Amino acid sequence: MPEHDPVGVDAVDTRLLLALNDDPRATTVALAERVGLSRNTVQARLARLEQGGALAPFERRIEPRALGYPLTAFVTVQVTQRLLAEVAADLAAIPEVLQVFGLSGPVDLLVQVVARDADDLYRIAGRILDGPGVERTTTSLVMRELVGHRLTPLLERGAPDG
Repeated sequence: MPEHDPVGVDAVDTRLLLALNDDPRATTVALAERVGLSRNTVQARLARLEQGGALAPFERRIEPRALGYPLTAFVTVQVTQRLLAEVAADLAAIPEVLQVFGLSGPVDLLVQVVARDADDLYRIAGRILDGPGVERTTTSLVMRELVGHRLTPLLERGAPDG
């Protein structure tokens, strides 16, 4: 996740985010009408939310399967701690790596990857294992997504009328 100054989200921001979630293509004017604010206020709030990291990049909405990557897997990685920066840089250089999380506990990293097929996943997993500072990996194939990425329940919980 990119580094940003933390941005606080108030009740008005929450209403704005819910409106944007309901209609991601809404114009600033339409959003302003929906939440009862001026267009300039909505523009300023959206800019603040975007600069503060509260709004994810558009690429988050693109499904990898639409790009020819129907398989998703998670790779747990144990690393040599002093080489963590090199491991992260090496993982970032692999196009099929979507996200990397640093974890507490016996495993150091959780890496989300996508692949075209089983052979492609084997290649990607091998590429990760061959990286500098990588000691051990375990790959788990996603069989089915049971709950997709979502924030609407949190937004609704934070909404003043929700």
